[in-house]
Amino acid sequence: MEGWQRAFVLHGRPYSETSLMLDLFTEGHGRVRLLAKGARSRRSNLKGCLQPFTPLLVRWGGRGDIKTLRNAEAVSLGLPLSGMMLYSGLYVNELLSRVLEQEADYSLLFFDYLQCLQALAAAERSPEQALRQFELALLHHLGYGVDFLHCAGSGEPVDDGMTYRYREEKGFIASLVVDHYSFTGRELRALAERQFPDADTLRAAKRFTRMALKPYLGGKPLKSRELFRQFVRKQPDTPVDDA
Repeated sequence: MEGWQRAFVLHGRPYSETSLMLDLFTEGHGRVRLLAKGARSRRSNLKGCLQPFTPLLVRWGGRGDIKTLRNAEAVSLGLPLSGMMLYSGLYVNELLSRVLEQEADYSLLFFDYLQCLQALAAAERSPEQALRQFELALLHHLGYGVDFLHCAGSGEPVDDGMTYRYREEKGFIASLVVDHYSFTGRELRALAERQFPDADTLRAAKRFTRMALKPYLGGKPLKSRELFRQFVRKQPDTPVDDA
């Protein structure tokens, strides 16, 4: 590959005695898997920068599914994520590692990801707003299309006071049934705008994104979600239950 790419490490694991196997999210090539030869050796100048949440410039080469890292430089210090925000960032990284195809163009999603990390770094109490906004952006870039603002049955604009039930591959249809698949018109409007002014709209957004992401994730649970739960159980005053 010619030229430098902006990138973030999504996940890294030891490979052989001194190397790292990395999943990177890059601006121009989406998710790429790279072998960082010697990155764990004592003399390596890469050890400090190949960390999640550190903005990077990278170059790589080679053919096949696994390329070889040629160069990497940290553009700035890593985004300061700690506690609940750190676990939320790990959740976002695992989500991308699981659902993105390798070496596909997700250049617009790259900026949504950066915006999400910046929002998590700036958040004082809850990561919920940033997570829900990113999940909806991710679904959009994956090609998941749903009309939040019109009833799929009648075509009429949704009414804030009415209830709509989600039907896969169809959309939201006016219904008297109130269950896990039901949303008020007000909640649907919040989903369309990706703005959640209160606890009700945030809970509705979480329910929807869980349902919509499930087919992409399959039956394998997210490791970061369990880590998040373990952390939250130790924090009695936290306002959320998991990512």
